[in-house]
Amino acid sequence: MLKITLLSMLVCSLCCGKLFAQADKVDSSKMMTLRIDPDASRGAAVSQVFDEVEFIPLETTKESLFGSISKLEVTADHYIIFDYDTRSVLIFFKDGKYKTKIEGSKMEKDPNPGARTNTQIFGFELVNENDKQLIQFYLGRYFLYYDLNGKLVKRVLGKDLPYGSQRKFSDGTTIDNYYLDSTAKDSTRYDIALIKDKKAVAKYFPFPKNRYDGDQFYSSGDNLTQSGSPDEYFYETFYVNNIYRIRPKGVSLDYKIVFPAAMSLPKDFLSNPNYKGKRQEYFEKNNLAIYGVGNVYQIGDNLYFKTVSWSWTKDRKNALIYNVKTAALTSITNLEPDSLSQHLPVTDAGYFYDFLNQGFNKYDGTHFYTSYSSLAMFSFKELNEGKNRKYNATLENYFKTSNKKSNPIIVKLKPKKV
Repeated sequence: MLKITLLSMLVCSLCCGKLFAQADKVDSSKMMTLRIDPDASRGAAVSQVFDEVEFIPLETTKESLFGSISKLEVTADHYIIFDYDTRSVLIFFKDGKYKTKIEGSKMEKDPNPGARTNTQIFGFELVNENDKQLIQFYLGRYFLYYDLNGKLVKRVLGKDLPYGSQRKFSDGTTIDNYYLDSTAKDSTRYDIALIKDKKAVAKYFPFPKNRYDGDQFYSSGDNLTQSGSPDEYFYETFYVNNIYRIRPKGVSLDYKIVFPAAMSLPKDFLSNPNYKGKRQEYFEKNNLAIYGVGNVYQIGDNLYFKTVSWSWTKDRKNALIYNVKTAALTSITNLEPDSLSQHLPVTDAGYFYDFLNQGFNKYDGTHFYTSYSSLAMFSFKELNEGKNRKYNATLENYFKTSNKKSNPIIVKLKPKKV
């Protein structure tokens, strides 16, 4: 019996070793541990953080009216916006003038979508095909491709096609952040895989195919972002405050964030089965606990990121800038308007909820983009009454021709490189 037990243990060890060998090793040799207390962060003047601030009102017509920006993509000539409430994509020129709209409700539906496919759109991806930019939707079993004039270009059965193509390196390597290794006997899945010439050249963070069954995984925002440097992306996993850097040749663990005990999850939060299926219950009881870090960018020595917890107070300091050289910690929520921002806030944090929910909508390698409602903008203008504030021609015209129910404002910000 003892021999059988030992033999079984050996076989299990060999099998497990083979299973884990399938995943490539993350380089943690240069990892920095960052001890961060969001409550200790301070404000700053807008001009101390940004070099440029531009407000872009979006034209309001009966056809173009929408509520808020759920997703924003920026091209050389256009802003492409997803409005979650109406399941529509609106296209504006860079000066804010309305161009066209793609309505999800008017898209041709899949007559046989199947039980597990979506019957309405939940977003879009901007893809490049033959040097032409197309807007890609996933509906039913199909991918739908529209041009930037809002015209349907093609409809393709979605089997074996990628959703989105923006996460691509200059050498042709792409990132698949939900990779299914169909060659493995158990169809192993990986959070990250590097694909070159249609083959996986590296695979990271394996997980069982039943990971989501009977459990709760809450997003921390965009967990895969262009880092701020060419050919690099940042990535963050569920419930672990680690920031990984992805390059064409591999993945490294760059930053491990440690928050104060009152804001931290238990160390065994992922491994302890007692939390499975009860994570929401834990967050509700411990609503200050930070369960995720997302929307990570690094400009010079400044690390921009967003934290997520169950607490939703307007004064929450959830968007931060940490200087990795000086350890200075700045709260974006507490940025003070000055002449650079025409004495208007660059986010609606502390007053409304767009920035609290979304953080920055986009970083294009040079500028951050965020947005807030016309209700917020007119409220900020009212706070400036009697202070002899002067606005540029764009805002003067906006205040004359718009009202609190008009379309949102895009705020374009160029961060300082320090």
